[in-house]
Amino acid sequence: LRKKNQPALSIHNKMIVYSLAQAALLGGIYAAFGLRVVLLFVLAAVLGIVLLETVNYIEHYGLARHQRADGSYEKVKAHHSWNSNHILGRTMLFELSRHSDHHYKASKKYQLLDTMPASPQMPTGYPGMMLLALIPPLWFAVMHPRIDKINNGVEAHVELV
Repeated sequence: LRKKNQPALSIHNKMIVYSLAQAALLGGIYAAFGLRVVLLFVLAAVLGIVLLETVNYIEHYGLARHQRADGSYEKVKAHHSWNSNHILGRTMLFELSRHSDHHYKASKKYQLLDTMPASPQMPTGYPGMMLLALIPPLWFAVMHPRIDKINNGVEAHVELV
């Protein structure tokens, strides 16, 4: 906004516009359905945010792209995100578990995502990983040895039984 010589407190500030839109949505829900439904809506939204951020944490934990000499980072490849080929997670999450292929070819439709053998494999599907992430000491005990194998060039895509 400074570059465009616009005031921070104006209709040009997208954060203000988005905040007003959210307030209007909550006001509309309140007017139509009452406080109980507003509270349930907010609870559902918070749950959705927590699930989204948990999945994001799981998908990228411990994996990094290398920085080039010019300061840019290497192109995103299949080994920059965790993959899972467990049927339950694949079915429940509409192929979200094939996250590495999404990074490799972002324009690919989710129904067509493939498993990427070169990507690191999660020890369980997404539901199991989400439960594991709730217990940090256990999460670290399971994930850090896998990350060490990846960083040392040892294949880490063998599934744990």
